[in-house]
Amino acid sequence: MNLNRDYWEERYAQANLGWDIGSVSTPLKQYIDQIENKNRKILVPGAGYGHEVIYLHNCGFRNVYVIDIARQPLEKVKAEIPEIKDSHLIHGDFFDLDIRDFDLILEQTFFCALNTELRNNYAQKMLQLLKPGGRLAGLLFDFPLTVNGPPFGGSLEEYIDLFSPIFTIKALERANNSIPPRKGKELFFIFEK
Repeated sequence: MNLNRDYWEERYAQANLGWDIGSVSTPLKQYIDQIENKNRKILVPGAGYGHEVIYLHNCGFRNVYVIDIARQPLEKVKAEIPEIKDSHLIHGDFFDLDIRDFDLILEQTFFCALNTELRNNYAQKMLQLLKPGGRLAGLLFDFPLTVNGPPFGGSLEEYIDLFSPIFTIKALERANNSIPPRKGKELFFIFEK
């Protein structure tokens, strides 16, 4: 399956958005609520309808970037946050992003939406985008890896094998505050460069 721009824009056009829970996810909300420095440079890749971005903005964060391969999510974020800088709304391929030195990258259903052969590229690109001491944090699905997707699953062991050689794992554990449909299927993580 070719998960390209046309594929994702068609999903939005058909409102086939099974990943969209309609609000910021509880684990990410609680994580964001603990961040005291509102000047941190934050990236949200594959933001969907941008619930995390909107929540960050409402909490006072103004240095938040969004990249998505589809245009509809960026239009939604702009409609919700008209004052967001256009330069912070990036319509393009995550792997082509050339902005660097992020303090934090938030992961919410982006990893699981990529073709599985891109997982090593994802880990390397995240490392490249973060500044030293920067963090990649969020949620990863914990259910058997399938060829049917997205979403594509994964396991704790796979994530340790993929990320531990290049990141310090600060947290990687079952999320205890997932929404009911995802209960027992999400791992909360913090990886530090």
